[in-house]
Amino acid sequence: MAAVVLVHGLYRCPEHFAAVAERLRMAGTEVAVPELHRGSLLADTAAVQVVIDALPEPPIVLGHSYGGSVITGIRGARHLVYLAAFVLDVGESAAGLGGASRQLQEAISSESDGSTSLLPDRAAATLYDDCPEPMAAWAVDLLRAQAPGCGRGVPERQSWKRTPSTYVICARDRAIDPGLQRKMASRCIDVREWQTGHSPFVGLPSLIVELLQELLTTNTSREPGEGVAVTR
Repeated sequence: MAAVVLVHGLYRCPEHFAAVAERLRMAGTEVAVPELHRGSLLADTAAVQVVIDALPEPPIVLGHSYGGSVITGIRGARHLVYLAAFVLDVGESAAGLGGASRQLQEAISSESDGSTSLLPDRAAATLYDDCPEPMAAWAVDLLRAQAPGCGRGVPERQSWKRTPSTYVICARDRAIDPGLQRKMASRCIDVREWQTGHSPFVGLPSLIVELLQELLTTNTSREPGEGVAVTR
């Protein structure tokens, strides 16, 4: 059975991918959505690797936002999908690339234990601005506190150098600068550009389902840098 692994970003949880996972499962695809929040990038990567290793065949692995840092360090994927996500090279971290936009930085609140959380109103305006209000409220309610330091983590390997990869630029993103996304996208073999905000898996899950189903039936053989941008 074809398999897909969905990797969430900072402050998110597996439930944020519920609509995508349900639709893929209804179409007969095996879907795993690992829980991160393990305290560090290396620990998060290890948690995803355990899931990949347990599958009967190499899966397509999608990482959103910080989830791109995570999937950059894994092995054994059939195809990598970076959704408004970080494609890191040797020695790089998400924070080092200038990760969070000013708007996202202003939504972050520091807690007494050193963790951070997102202010609900600002999170809605930054992460879910193009989502219907009820969906945005649902997604904000799911947000969790984040341990410090994950965004400064550096992957131990760069899997996109050996594994076919697709980058999805979210052109109306308020959390990660679309210009930075385009620079990182040049490291992938295939580039798509969607006119969405940061979280299309909440407001437009069908876009992600269609892309993953396309990739499940397509063999990709181009080299990094040869992708053609597709605007949807």
